Amino acid sequence: MNKVIIFSAPSGSGKTTLVKHCLEHFPELEFSISCTTRKPRGTEKDGVDYYFITPEEFRQKIWKAAFVEFEEVYEDKYYGTLESEVNRIWNEGKTVIFDVDVKGGISLKKYFGDKALSIFIMPPSIRELERRLIARGTDDEETIQTRVEKAEQELTFQNEFDKIVVNENLDDAKSEISNLVREFINS
Repeated sequence: MNKVIIFSAPSGSGKTTLVKHCLEHFPELEFSISCTTRKPRGTEKDGVDYYFITPEEFRQKIWKAAFVEFEEVYEDKYYGTLESEVNRIWNEGKTVIFDVDVKGGISLKKYFGDKALSIFIMPPSIRELERRLIARGTDDEETIQTRVEKAEQELTFQNEFDKIVVNENLDDAKSEISNLVREFINS
């Protein structure tokens, strides 16, 4: 059966680090590259981390029903999962792994149902989340405040996911995630 694993979390919770851990330890997984209209951060590359496109290009893809899910997270800041990307990975005989925002994670779980394992990565606290966002050094103070406010709201959706993993200690979180992924892939 074709399967998907969905990682969602408020920004700064460590989900991308945990997804990379899974990709390094489970060769049967392949990362689903999302589309976005935001600009690349740091060393992000088009076609590797995201498909970076314009808001107009994104809206054209919406009109053509090219997405399994999409969200306008902030005004003209879209994120979405292309159906063609999921099919490409399944055609290679692999399990799709997603790194998506909370609304996207809920949408993907509804879309894929029993084919999906959805995991919510929980920060130890909002204060720790804010500290991590500041330490990341990729956003200005206003953006960080917006992300913290959004995170408080996103935490209210944690029970919509199959599993919740608190990322207080990274090694513990990696171990817990590995066990969940292994169990799901082998079921």
